[in-house]
Amino acid sequence: MLRVGLTGSIAVGKSFVTSVFAELGCHIVDADQTAREVVLPGSTGLQAIVASFGSEVLLPDGSLDRKRMASIVFDDENKRQLLNSILHPFIIARQDELLIDWEAIDPDGIGIVDAALMIESGGYKRFDKLIVVFCRPEVQLERLILRNSFSREEAQCRIDSQMSQEEKQRFADFLIDTSDGFEPARQRTIEVYNQLVTLRRKHQ
Repeated sequence: MLRVGLTGSIAVGKSFVTSVFAELGCHIVDADQTAREVVLPGSTGLQAIVASFGSEVLLPDGSLDRKRMASIVFDDENKRQLLNSILHPFIIARQDELLIDWEAIDPDGIGIVDAALMIESGGYKRFDKLIVVFCRPEVQLERLILRNSFSREEAQCRIDSQMSQEEKQRFADFLIDTSDGFEPARQRTIEVYNQLVTLRRKHQ
């Protein structure tokens, strides 16, 4: 199986691109879903978070209070790094489990892991290829305002808290620009898919 990482900054269109790859027959791992799995009540991941941040990050039913957790780490770089250092090993292990399972079923397939912090965590290094999804900064800002009902200042602050799009693009084997809407992004995604198929054949 060809293992591919897919990443990009907030509100650049990663979900649309991964939906197209899924339509084309790729196996998709959504890091957000994986991140939820590794902090389910009773999980080792949740226990590790509580050990570092205290029981105030739990809801009455014992599940993680995501809003509380986000408010704690958003304005504190050290706490955000601590949270990421706790979660990333669990998330990566779960992603690799899924890839191994799919490889057993479909050894000639393409497995794509979609994760926003793949470059920051170093997790991208374990993939055969890396796709970076991006769009023009003004498009990203407008999409985030519309999607999350943020003020312009809130949206810009959220964007500025991440690695820049330009920096992420330097790591890419393939770039997908979503600035001009769905259809051009779809066509570019299909182009990248065809290149991945060619690479997969070479790996066989």
